[in-house]
Amino acid sequence: MMGSVKSTGLLVLLSFFYITNSYPNSDMSNRGCAECTLRKNSLFSIDRPIYQCVGCCFSRAYPTPLKSKKAMSIPKNITSEASCCVAKHSYEMEVAGIRVRNHTDCHCNTCHFHWQ
Repeated sequence: MMGSVKSTGLLVLLSFFYITNSYPNSDMSNRGCAECTLRKNSLFSIDRPIYQCVGCCFSRAYPTPLKSKKAMSIPKNITSEASCCVAKHSYEMEVAGIRVRNHTDCHCNTCHFHWQ
């Protein structure tokens, strides 16, 4: 009886290692989201191609350290960090009377939100 329990446990352990080892050795945190890169914007590419930065970058959330929490005017339990896929270089163009930014290079950096 004891031998069959040990062999079953060993079989389960080996199966676990086989399954985890069969997955690719890559960062799984961005699963389902492509890397930050330039993509052609089909909506604004009427007479010439317009490119925009799209994709995922780093983001994580973790419990706020006690020292930081004490320094906050409104303490919060969760702290998050993130970087967004933003244009490193771009220039403004007009397409059908609308001013748009044509991105020429992308990278992960501080998230910028423009409300206009």
